[in-house]
Amino acid sequence: MSLNKNKFSIYFSFFFCVVAMAQEAEPVEKDSMAMQNLEEVVLTGQINKQSVDKSVFEVKVIPRETLDRLAGNTLADVLNQSLNISIQPNPSTGKSSVELFGLDGQYFKILVDNIPLINDEGFGNNADLTQINLDDIEQVELVEGSMGVQYGSNAVSGIINIITRKDSNYEWEITPYVQEETIGNEYGFFDQGRHIQSLTLGHRISEKWYINGNVTHNDFTGHLNNREGEYHPLNDGRRGYEWLPKVQYSGKGLVNYSGKNFRSFYRMEYFNEQVQRYDSVVRENYNPSTQTSNPTATDSEFTSHRFYNHLNVAGIFLKAINYDISTSYQQQKRDVEQYSYRINAREKFDVDAQEYESRKGIYSRGTFNDFFQSEKVGLQLGYELSNISGYSSPLAGTFSGNSIDRRLEAYDAFATAEIELGKRFSFRPGTRAMFSSQFKTQMAHSLSAKYAFDNGYQLRAVLGTSPRNPNFDELFTYFVDVNHDVRGNTNLSPERGISSFFHLKKNFFPEDLSWQLSSKISAWYLNVDDRIELTIVNESPLAFQYNNIDVYRNWGASFTNKVVYGNLQFDLGLSFSGESKVLNSEESFNDDYLYALQVSSNVGYQIPKINAMVSLFFKYNGPEYQFVLDTNQDDPSFIRSKREGYGWMDGSIKKSFMNNKLHLTLGARNLLDITRINTSTVSSGGVHSSPNNGLLLGYGRSFFVKLLYNLNI
Repeated sequence: MSLNKNKFSIYFSFFFCVVAMAQEAEPVEKDSMAMQNLEEVVLTGQINKQSVDKSVFEVKVIPRETLDRLAGNTLADVLNQSLNISIQPNPSTGKSSVELFGLDGQYFKILVDNIPLINDEGFGNNADLTQINLDDIEQVELVEGSMGVQYGSNAVSGIINIITRKDSNYEWEITPYVQEETIGNEYGFFDQGRHIQSLTLGHRISEKWYINGNVTHNDFTGHLNNREGEYHPLNDGRRGYEWLPKVQYSGKGLVNYSGKNFRSFYRMEYFNEQVQRYDSVVRENYNPSTQTSNPTATDSEFTSHRFYNHLNVAGIFLKAINYDISTSYQQQKRDVEQYSYRINAREKFDVDAQEYESRKGIYSRGTFNDFFQSEKVGLQLGYELSNISGYSSPLAGTFSGNSIDRRLEAYDAFATAEIELGKRFSFRPGTRAMFSSQFKTQMAHSLSAKYAFDNGYQLRAVLGTSPRNPNFDELFTYFVDVNHDVRGNTNLSPERGISSFFHLKKNFFPEDLSWQLSSKISAWYLNVDDRIELTIVNESPLAFQYNNIDVYRNWGASFTNKVVYGNLQFDLGLSFSGESKVLNSEESFNDDYLYALQVSSNVGYQIPKINAMVSLFFKYNGPEYQFVLDTNQDDPSFIRSKREGYGWMDGSIKKSFMNNKLHLTLGARNLLDITRINTSTVSSGGVHSSPNNGLLLGYGRSFFVKLLYNLNI
């Protein structure tokens, strides 16, 4: 009970001590959650920071307001409502990955302030969205399509750029919050549910200096469903959790300097996560002489550590050339502790600890622009260097008992220009050369254009390419024993991705600006050649190896609208896409397109009389066909799988008190109570349902309450 008392004290003391300081605080001028029709400014892919309307690229922005309306603590909490994006949670590992245009996280790059974020399995790609904390985030920017010129390899389907906050209008900002959530229908103040505590401190030292820091504790206690948890002593398959428990700690710090012709910031982060896995198999160890049992099980604990350092300097060189240079050292490793566990005595024995996965590296990126003193022509030159080392996979090196540490080095140079031909038309060509220690020289190219019509319509066309480099598993895996032969291939070539996007949009509004409608029609085509798959290279004995064999295609169109009328804001988007995968490894492949529909909408209404906002988010993911590897056959092959459609709805009500200093948010996630959706396989024999092996997407309808305090002085 003493442990619970200590946790209770930590949980609330920092929050209420700050609220008690509010008596002399200056009132906040307006509610930060109030909907304001402000011009969005973007950084991603730009030569210079500029508004969305002026950008040649089509950049989607998820502002801080939307993150707060969703009460999102991690990136996984907010991307689930984005069009063309699917979140793929894995309850057995605790990770969540992102899928864009049918391509998984290997083809999608996640950046923080234009720097790829390292993780257990990749550098920028393959990120676990639940490990990306959003408490110090200003906005999230999303660009769809190949962005190889600006961001190099693995930016095939798009990129997400997380922009952190680096300034404040106040001398002091102190923002604590606590958040409590149920996990489905399970909740207990200490032992069940999701418990989040966070504290952010910001201080403007002078007009030029600003510092801030943030600490967050996120305790997800796991979801039992029909399981009985870690202390269940019977061997009936019910021990453990359906969704694994995990505890996260995050600490961040920022120092920012803003002068007239020189700007710099240093940002650091330490992240720690512990994931518990409890085996469902229990050894009861019955002793007939004493008629007692001493049940034991074999369990695992995975611990991830991430160290992130980012130094940025920007300014003007020779009174003309703007430069922006970032250097980053990052490391993330995942340790595993495997042990036997005496359930009744609650003690570990036979503990075996080792490093399971690891990535670390140095990265630098620099851009130089404004070589011409002209508003009509802009030129940007840039470089990107990376030196990343890590373990090739948990399987690599099992023949010797130790993982093999591999290193990949990359040296890129790129150039892009932005040219205005009159007030209506501008275009932007670009190219990048990519040199690597592992692969032959790769090239990426892009051509973007924007045309503004007389009637306010804007047309954008974006054509881009990006390679997808083979990952460590595909290159270096070596898993060979009496029953297995799975090998990587160091001769693999990078996959080649190309995409084309067209966007037509317009803002409609009357003379009195009483309402506004923003509409956009988009169409795209995405193609990936030399796709890497695990292929059979020998039938007897059976042996597998990764090879370049396949082609992937995706085309589609979307229609999005945003309406602002008084205190009401409404967004509606529809997307229809077709996906084709040519399986050259099969004797008779079928390259037909498999089609899918998505609908995304949200509504927010500000109620001035009670100073509250009501928000509702809904996304419908239509039935979708996918290609999956059927390993149940003697000759494993790809077959079609159909996933049933489902809808996902989140809602919240936020009420502000004390001159908008105190904010109370009540909400629900997964209002439609989605858990497992059925899948079926399609073969020559027809459609076969397999609901017991369906896809587990959620743990049911959950409710949350968030209490946040803003002390601005």
